[in-house]
Amino acid sequence: MDSGDEPETPEQQGRKRRCQRHTPKQIQELEAMFKICPHPDEKQRMQLSRDLGLDPRQIKFWFQNKRTQMKANHERADNCTLRAENDKVRCENIAMKEALKNAICPSCGGPPTNEDSSVAEQELRMENARLKEELDRVSSFASKYLGRPITQLPLDQPMAMSPIDLSMWGYSNHGPSSSLDLDLLSGSSSTIIPFPLPAAVSEIEKPVMLDLATRAMEELIKLVQTDEPLWVKVGHDGREVLHLETYERIFPSPGQQFKYPDFHSEASRDSGVVTMSSTSLVDMFTNASKWAELFPTIVSNAKNIEVLATGIAGSKSGTLVLMYEELQVLSPVIPTREFCFLRYCHQVQQGLWAIVDVSVDYPGENQLASRSWRLPSGCLIQDVPSGCSKVTWVEHMEIDAKNQTHQLYRNLVDSGMAFGAQRWLCTLQRMCERFACLMATGISSRDLEGVIAGPDGKRSMMTLAQRMVNNFCAHITASDNHGHVWTNPSGFTDVGIRLTVYRSPGPSDHPSGLILGATTSIWLPLPSQRVFSFIKDAKTRAEWDVLSNGNSVQEVARITNGPHQGNCISLLRALNSSQSNMLMLQESCIDASGSLIAYASVDLPSFNMVMSGEDPSKIPLLPSGFAILPDGQPNGGGASTSSNPMGVASGSLVTVLFQLLVSSSPSAKLDIETVTTITQLINTTVQQIKASLNCPGI
Repeated sequence: MDSGDEPETPEQQGRKRRCQRHTPKQIQELEAMFKICPHPDEKQRMQLSRDLGLDPRQIKFWFQNKRTQMKANHERADNCTLRAENDKVRCENIAMKEALKNAICPSCGGPPTNEDSSVAEQELRMENARLKEELDRVSSFASKYLGRPITQLPLDQPMAMSPIDLSMWGYSNHGPSSSLDLDLLSGSSSTIIPFPLPAAVSEIEKPVMLDLATRAMEELIKLVQTDEPLWVKVGHDGREVLHLETYERIFPSPGQQFKYPDFHSEASRDSGVVTMSSTSLVDMFTNASKWAELFPTIVSNAKNIEVLATGIAGSKSGTLVLMYEELQVLSPVIPTREFCFLRYCHQVQQGLWAIVDVSVDYPGENQLASRSWRLPSGCLIQDVPSGCSKVTWVEHMEIDAKNQTHQLYRNLVDSGMAFGAQRWLCTLQRMCERFACLMATGISSRDLEGVIAGPDGKRSMMTLAQRMVNNFCAHITASDNHGHVWTNPSGFTDVGIRLTVYRSPGPSDHPSGLILGATTSIWLPLPSQRVFSFIKDAKTRAEWDVLSNGNSVQEVARITNGPHQGNCISLLRALNSSQSNMLMLQESCIDASGSLIAYASVDLPSFNMVMSGEDPSKIPLLPSGFAILPDGQPNGGGASTSSNPMGVASGSLVTVLFQLLVSSSPSAKLDIETVTTITQLINTTVQQIKASLNCPGI
C-alpha cells in the first residue's frame, strides 16, 4: 500500500467482509422470478427474502442490477445490428458509385445522360418522402400506445416474424333500422355483409405492436398475481373487481391511452378449474373460429385479421395475432361490443401459459360501430392433474358512458356482470364439460333409451344441437353481422316485440325461403334457476307452448353434457299430435352466469340419419327458445342457494325468440297478417309463462 493511501476504517472493513456471493440455488430462484416479474413489489421481495434467506435489500439490488444488465445487453445487440446495417449500406453505396462510373447508355453506347440521373434522383426523393411519411405515422402510433417514439424501440425482437398466412375477413358496420319494411327490409339475407379491412400490417409497425403486447403481458401477469388492495370483493357472491385508484397508481398511463374521453371502466377477475389441458386451450384461443365455437353465447363474430408473429420452435409461445371480435349478451336490446385487438400468447414455464388481449386503434379510418376499448385482459392457464387446468381470468374494458343501456338490463350491464370475468369463466367451464362429453366413446343407458344407436349417433346428435344453439345465439342478439336487423314496430303489442325478416338460400343451416323472427325481453320476480327449470321441463311444456295445442310432451332420449342435470340435449315427441313424423330437438345450458333453452323441429327421416352417425350439416334448422339471465340486483340475502346459484339476483331477465318459415318461395312477400300472427304468438307465450309462475300482473 502506498504511503499516501489512508487505512480502511473498521466500518469499511466490516462492510467488505459482509459482501458475499449468492449460492447457485438462490440465483436460480431469482432468475426464475425475474422471468415472471422483472419488477417485484415489496410483498414479493419479502416472500423471496424468507424463501432464500436473503436480506430484502439484497433482493432489491439484485433485481436492479439484473435489469441494468439486460438493458445493457439489449443496447449492445442493437448497436451490433446497427453497425452491421451501416456497413452493409456503405458497401452498397460504394458498389453503386463504381457501377455508375462504368455505366453505358443502351441507345448510344456512351455514358448516361444527366436527364436519366435526374429522373432516378426524383424517384428516389419520392420514395424517401413516402418512407418518411410512413415512419411518422408509425411513430405517432408508438407514441400513442407506448409513450415513446419509434426511434426508441428495440430493433432486434426476440420473436420470429412470419409473413401473412391468413386471408383477410370482413365484418359488418351497418346501423339498425328504425321501422319495419314489409317488402323484406330492402332484401336483407342471412349472409354476412363484409366490412373493408386494412392492408397488411407493415414491417415497421410489427415491432410497435409486439412491444405493446409485451407490455400488456407484463401488466396481465401482475394483475393475476396481485390481490388486495388492487382487487376488492363486492356483493354477496364475493366477485373481485378492480380498485381503480390503486390500478392507476401501479399502472400509470404513458400518454393518451384511450380512444374516447367519456369512458367508464369495467374490470373483474375470477378463477376456477376447467376440464381441458392448457395446450388445448391455447390452441383454441389463438384460432378465431375455435374461439367463437368455444364461447357461442358471448362471441357473436370473430376473425383472425393477420398473424404478426408465429410461435418459437413450433410452439404457440410467442404467437401474436391481430384479431377482431364482437361480444354479445343474449338479448336484442343490449348493443354488442366490437374490438380490434392484439392477442399475445406466452409460455411462462412448463404447464403454465399466459394469453393477453389489448386493443389497438386499427384499422385506421374503418372505425368500429361500438365505442369499446380493451385494456390488458386475458388469462393465466396452469395445468393440474387429470388433464384439467386452473384458469385465472381478468377482464378489463373501457366503455363509452354515453351509450345508454336499456332499463331492463341496466343493473346487469352497469355492474360489470354482463361482460365480466365470471361469465367468461363459467361459460368456459360448461363448454369444456360439453367437449369432454362429445369426445367420450361410451354412452349411458339413459342416453340410449333404445333410440341412439351408439357413439357415432351420439356425436352426430350433439353436433346438430351445437349448430342449433349457435344459430339461436346469432339471431337473438343485437348484432347485425349475420345479415338481419331488429325493428320495433309500434302498435302491434304492449310488450316491446321486435321483428326481423330475411331470406335464407338454404338448404343447410336454415330452411330455404322467407323467414320471420320475433323477440321480446321481460323481467320476472323469480330466480333464474326456477324459470329455467320450469321452461325446460317436458312435463310443464304444454302450459306455455302455444304450438303444442295443450298436448303433453314426452322426452324420448337425453344426452347429458356435464355434471349439472340442466346441461343436456333432449329429443322430444308431442303425444296425441297429428304431426307424428316430427320430433323436437332441444338443448338446455345453464351455469352461474345464466341459461338458455333452444329447440327446433326436425322430421323423422332426418333424425334417423343423425342417429346412424351421418353428417348432420345439411339438415336445416330454424331454432326458437329462451335466454334467461339474472337481473343483477342484490337479493338482500347472502349466500347462494340451489334455487339461486348466483346469490346476487332477485329476479330474472327472460328473452323469447320465435322464428317461422313464412314461405318456401324465394319471391314471397311478407304480409301484415303474418306479422300479427307471430306477435300474438309470442305475446300469448309470455302471458302463459307469467300465469304458470304466479306472476301475471308483472
